[in-house]
Amino acid sequence: MEKIKFVSEDGSEVEFFVEEQTRVNGIDYLLVADSDEDEANAYIMKDISAGSALEAEYVMVEDEVEFDAIAGVFAQMMDDVDFR
Repeated sequence: MEKIKFVSEDGSEVEFFVEEQTRVNGIDYLLVADSDEDEANAYIMKDISAGSALEAEYVMVEDEVEFDAIAGVFAQMMDDVDFR
């Protein structure tokens, strides 16, 4: 499983494990977990970087409607994921 680092708003580094990725309506989304254990917390992140950017810039999906829609896509891709 791929492990990636993100820089939080306060400048600290946070590591996540990439569980899955998808593209919906031209936007890239990642399903990430804070641990590789069975009871990890999962988050959905979306790429907000410009198309010509050398590095992707991801933020947590906070909009409830968007989160539910993308969670549904990931749930179909992965049978054992429970979004609560």
